[in-house]
Amino acid sequence: MAGICRLVKEIFGNNITRDTREKVDPKDYTIENLKGETAGRLPGTVNGQQFIIQNCEDCNIYIFDNSATIQIDDCTNCRIFLGPISGSVFIRDCESCKFIVACQQFRTRSCRKLDVYLHCTTQPIIESTTGVKIGCYQYYYPELEDQFKKAEISIFNNNWSSFHDFTPVPGESNYSLIPEDTKVEDVVPLPSTEQFSSIQVSMENSRSVVPRTLGSRRKMADESCLVVFFKDDESDTRVRKFLDELSQTHLGCTLVQTKEISMQPAEAQRVFGTEAYCNAVLQGPVIGFEYNGEDCIRKCQEGILSVFKGAAGLVFITQHPEQAQEHIENFYNYVDMQMSM
Repeated sequence: MAGICRLVKEIFGNNITRDTREKVDPKDYTIENLKGETAGRLPGTVNGQQFIIQNCEDCNIYIFDNSATIQIDDCTNCRIFLGPISGSVFIRDCESCKFIVACQQFRTRSCRKLDVYLHCTTQPIIESTTGVKIGCYQYYYPELEDQFKKAEISIFNNNWSSFHDFTPVPGESNYSLIPEDTKVEDVVPLPSTEQFSSIQVSMENSRSVVPRTLGSRRKMADESCLVVFFKDDESDTRVRKFLDELSQTHLGCTLVQTKEISMQPAEAQRVFGTEAYCNAVLQGPVIGFEYNGEDCIRKCQEGILSVFKGAAGLVFITQHPEQAQEHIENFYNYVDMQMSM
């Protein structure tokens, strides 16, 4: 035996270590067989693991952490919040449930009557599912933005309203939009039990980590505007200030869609029609916004001036209404092409 050990040591040297990874108990990542209860997990207790929710009835369930995937089966009349999911959420055989979800992939099968406030970086899919109502994700608690980063989900790449139905019914639609004036807390209530008393939750639009967008709703004005921020040390701060400025001081200026994407110089020249931004795109991903509203180009320009106030930085913004549609199509067609690859 000693001879074998010496031989192993000669081959592998002293770099032999035991597997010290912590054993995962599936029970720690499962919520099941509950009725009329409030349950969930606190920040830092899931840490990117897979999670299962099944066979629950009339429950409030909150997963205040990021996870790898979440599977939800056979739940009825439940209200469920799910922190950022780096992979997929798959909801099967559920009825009369309400969700707030952020994920890379969203899919349902054999479900009825679901209300979903959604952030999804790919096209959401429903199959053999009816009565789905969807809205744009709105949620905040202090740890949430960092959890989005851990899950590698951009808060700006949200395809919440671009559903694909694998099993459409001719002449009918299996999904519709939640009315804009619906309060999110009326769909999935704030947690009220002692277990979650330390979580500082807000569902106010102004505090949401994910910007609320119009999605596929009808635009209310003829004028639109494209605004694109280029990466530097202060760009993330300026983006948030700009969003706040537009939402607080220009109420008639509606955010239609947002995207974060990496670009190469040649692509930037094609999209923006100039070489002025070719070097800027090499610094990191760009963040683009489409706004719509009466006189929205002037309002966006005023917002940019307010945010920059003489500070250095680069931003692209539509200058004239007749250019807007071409700018928006060039940018978002490029984004769609890149994200489908």
